[in-house]
Amino acid sequence: MENLDLLVLRDLCAWRRAGQHAILVTVVRSWGSSPRPVGSILAIAENGRMTGSVSGGCIEDDLVVRYQELWRTPPSGDRTRRVAPVFLTYGVTADEAHRFGLPCGGTLELLVEHDPDPDELAALLDDLAGGQLVRRSVCLADGRALHEHAQQPEDASADDARVSNTFGPSYRMLLIGAGQLTEYLATMALFSGFEVTVCEPREEVRVAWRVAGANVVPDMPDDAVAAFAPDKRSVVIALTHDPKLDDLALLEALKSPAFYVGAIGSRRNNDARRQRLEEHFDITADELARLRGPVGVFIGSKTPPEIAVSILAEVVAAKNGVVVPHDMLVAPAKNLRSAQAGSDAASVH
Repeated sequence: MENLDLLVLRDLCAWRRAGQHAILVTVVRSWGSSPRPVGSILAIAENGRMTGSVSGGCIEDDLVVRYQELWRTPPSGDRTRRVAPVFLTYGVTADEAHRFGLPCGGTLELLVEHDPDPDELAALLDDLAGGQLVRRSVCLADGRALHEHAQQPEDASADDARVSNTFGPSYRMLLIGAGQLTEYLATMALFSGFEVTVCEPREEVRVAWRVAGANVVPDMPDDAVAAFAPDKRSVVIALTHDPKLDDLALLEALKSPAFYVGAIGSRRNNDARRQRLEEHFDITADELARLRGPVGVFIGSKTPPEIAVSILAEVVAAKNGVVVPHDMLVAPAKNLRSAQAGSDAASVH
């Protein structure tokens, strides 16, 4: 599945190209609990079609009714007429919060753009397709939108003159090895919005691959990482259990800006991997410190799908800037359980 923002912008551009009225709704501010983060977007066409979300559903329904009534009796027959954007606030009172399914105390402020310019949307999509991080700013006086390349993601922001929101290319994941665990992890990553590439140089393993939507390449892992060109929105995970394959990928990935680099394996194998990389390869202590392993959050996982859940949970936490408590990571959690088991055994004797 594509990055949700890209889906919204692409649908909106298509509707406007076809001459339909449409609105683009952005979460600008939130107070208290909020079902969707600041910067989330929603597009609604005049026929009631929606893509994206700003809440659990009730606010979207209200927006459809509100704007379909406006479009049924438009103030002008000119569908290209520019209309200034407006702010809407939901959840100010307890009754309204309950009506719109907002958590207790939750309030959302939304920016509604009327009939965004399809040419500007198309240019924005072209930049995003080219891997650019883009800041889009909407003039509150007349609704005109401009965008420029950005250096880093930023939360949506508003002042008296404009509202700005940052859009970026899809997050990408490169998985080394095409085994069963990889199939589950690739599937979960795809529906979480990652673009997934799988490196599998072993033909006998590669031919059994069954996950549509993932790009499978036959290159050797170091070449695959180099071709993948990891950036700050990239993940590289080695899953083969074969040092000849995993180490090649990790050496290349640890020198890249990828925000998550990790490997599967037991605690003993991961300790051996770190020692091997440190002793025999050109890697700095800072680069080696970026290596995650055994990957995942400890949830007592045993089966491939459960292990995939564990891994993706840690990846998403890193993506969202959440630090997983040390004792919840696989190796520390297992060490703690082993120590507790030994203590219990000793107390019995």
